[in-house]
Amino acid sequence: MEYDGHDKFGRYLEDFQVGDVYKHWPGRTITESDNTTFSLLTMNQHPLHIDANYADGTQFKQRVVVGPLVYSVVFGMTVSDVSGKAIANLETESLQHTGPVFHGDTLYAETKVLDLRESKSQPDRGIVTVETKGVNQRGQTVVTFRRKVMVPKRPVK
Repeated sequence: MEYDGHDKFGRYLEDFQVGDVYKHWPGRTITESDNTTFSLLTMNQHPLHIDANYADGTQFKQRVVVGPLVYSVVFGMTVSDVSGKAIANLETESLQHTGPVFHGDTLYAETKVLDLRESKSQPDRGIVTVETKGVNQRGQTVVTFRRKVMVPKRPVK
């Protein structure tokens, strides 16, 4: 028998309910290598992220993990629960970095379903609006973002 995990990953529109909260697991500890590699890969050469001597002279007294990495990791944690069946990630409505992340911090995330509706133009899909919060191991919120995802409706059998 051929394995087809497609139906087991993500959610259909009917699987979402406004007010649902998904606690994404597992967390992810951010390493120095993660931060340096991501900074250099994306050509972000700000010394606060890659130069320990420079960062020691700032208010943080250490390097700060580059924000797009924090967002990407937390976003990635949500995929299996929120956008695993996505037809499209339509929009990121807002993104706030509310606290620094440092090497060795562990990120956790949870997402709340804010709204859902059927597509006005295509009856086989709908749009889900969610808000995700990323926290560190101390429970401090470090990032929040809202996004809209287009997902299919459950196939009629």
